[in-house]
Amino acid sequence: MGLKSNLVLALAASLALLLFIGTVWLWPRFAGRTWRAVLGRVTLLAATQALVFSTVGLSANRTFEFYASWSDLFGQERQMGVVQDHAAGGGASTLVKVLGKQRVNHVPGSSEPTIGGQIQRVEISGQTSRIASNAYVYLPPEYFQPEYEDRTFPASVVITGFPGTAENLLNGLRYPATAHEQARKGTMRPMVLVMLRPTVAPPRDTECVDVPNGPQTETFFAQDLPTAISRHYRVGEKPENWGVIGNSTGGYCALKIAVKHPDRFAAGAGLSAGYKAPQDRDTGDLFHGDKRLERRADLLWLLDHEPPPPVSLLVTSSKEGEGNYRDTLRLIDKVRPPTRVSSIILERGGHNFTTWRREIPPALEWLSGRLSAT
Repeated sequence: MGLKSNLVLALAASLALLLFIGTVWLWPRFAGRTWRAVLGRVTLLAATQALVFSTVGLSANRTFEFYASWSDLFGQERQMGVVQDHAAGGGASTLVKVLGKQRVNHVPGSSEPTIGGQIQRVEISGQTSRIASNAYVYLPPEYFQPEYEDRTFPASVVITGFPGTAENLLNGLRYPATAHEQARKGTMRPMVLVMLRPTVAPPRDTECVDVPNGPQTETFFAQDLPTAISRHYRVGEKPENWGVIGNSTGGYCALKIAVKHPDRFAAGAGLSAGYKAPQDRDTGDLFHGDKRLERRADLLWLLDHEPPPPVSLLVTSSKEGEGNYRDTLRLIDKVRPPTRVSSIILERGGHNFTTWRREIPPALEWLSGRLSAT
């Protein structure tokens, strides 16, 4: 019984209801002041509350996809990223391995790829970073249609927050279904989405930084990933063919990658992003005393001290409910040509899936408008 299964949720809710009824029924028996009566009342109340909170937690996890499994919940997912060596000029078959294929949820007719598109679960091997990470690749219906067989598609890297899972992007935030609907309405062009979490060296939160003598996460996202995907799929290799978008930690990664790598990406969108890499228990020492590396992980510093890159940026926040509102305004004020900046500023909205689902459709339209296909 998986953490997100309907059976687990139904079982927890049923037990909570039975315990509540039992507590009401048995309460008179424990009305005395003896230690047995007091212990009985405490036990009934504690057990009922524990099951009620468990039910609420399980329901919230199904909605927001915080944890993918029981082992993920209890911190047992500690398998490190796999280092793989590759010969120079390795082909697509060595860089992208397709592990499975599935339909796109929430899309009518999705059992047929030419109608609903397809999601492929893959392992991407980094030739330079020597990091291997699992991801999901959304291929739009047009990718399978004969009239597009000679076309090259634009692509965007989609990065979730920490400690989220890539499944968040499929089910909780519904990127594939949203992209399908937007393309169907003609508000964005068909686009390949490469969806994964920023934790490519679990359990560490590397904030998409090339850690000295550690995981070369920035190199994986900025260089290895687009190279591998372009070799395996009909995706362009030029900067104008590539965008990057993310929420929370993934939003910070997206903006930083776009700003620092305009030779690979034309646009970056950060939903509720931070603008500086934190250093805490989850990150460890990211910079090993290298102040230059630490400064270059600060987007506000980069925009002040380095030449403005020829990229388009989208930032989002809300006036009430988000902690990045003032820094978002500061970032907007620091942007200078040829960098361009756009924003989505909500009146209210917290740091959660509900807010991001309000921002993803216009963000994908914006991203599509700044990329090109060949």
